[in-house]
Amino acid sequence: MVELNNKYQIRIRRFNINWVGAYSLYLKETLRFLNVFGQTIIGPIVTAILFLLVISLAIGNERPDVLGVSFIEFLAPGLIAMQVIQQAFSHSSSSLLMGKIMGNIVDLIGAPLSSGEVSLSIILASITRGVLISVISIIVFSFIIEIEIKNYLIFLTYLFLNGFIMGAAGFIAGLWADKFDHMATATNFIIVPLSFLSGTFYSIDKLPEILSTLSYYNPFFHMIDGFRYSFINNMDGSISFGLIYLSIIAVIIWFIAYLLYKKGYKIKS
Repeated sequence: MVELNNKYQIRIRRFNINWVGAYSLYLKETLRFLNVFGQTIIGPIVTAILFLLVISLAIGNERPDVLGVSFIEFLAPGLIAMQVIQQAFSHSSSSLLMGKIMGNIVDLIGAPLSSGEVSLSIILASITRGVLISVISIIVFSFIIEIEIKNYLIFLTYLFLNGFIMGAAGFIAGLWADKFDHMATATNFIIVPLSFLSGTFYSIDKLPEILSTLSYYNPFFHMIDGFRYSFINNMDGSISFGLIYLSIIAVIIWFIAYLLYKKGYKIKS
């Protein structure tokens, strides 16, 4: 074991970080979803395409412009962002839940990695999954509609924030859930409703005042609104408020995930 550690520098820390170990966990998590590419990447993209085609064929030509662009141009970035949000959550939550059910969570607990390194490695893999879904979706959508990234800095910033927040949220959900029914409850009653109430399919300006105000403080609204801004240069909310709001949420949710894992919540007897 000593020779193995020396050869691969498993336990060596630089700046108090186990870079080799953290990267190995990130790589393992990335390969985990790439090994089922059709389910983890192609599936969500097909779902987004079906939403786009059905809605565009049904009501696309009858809807007036939204935020200065056609309804389909407004809708497409929102659909991509929604898939990024849901799949980032799915990745980290399923990673921990499957580890608990299959019993190999002990390998993660026993690894020479700190709680921060474990949580961030899994969250970064969730972000990677979201990035792949986003990039491939944009390429595929470009054959169907006019779609173009107009602000790459905002695009990358929101892609990172969306993936990070939902990866951290999924990490917490994976620790909390004891079986797949628990995870389905979290997804069906929290993630999906917040996704559909986030302005993906409509502008919140059209909502009654009280619902518009409530929607404005829905984190999912700012995730999708900011992401959409990078495509159409227009938004319902404020780019500065959205960035600050999501950054604060990202830090809080990650810190909760970090503390729960460090305390061994539902993974240590």
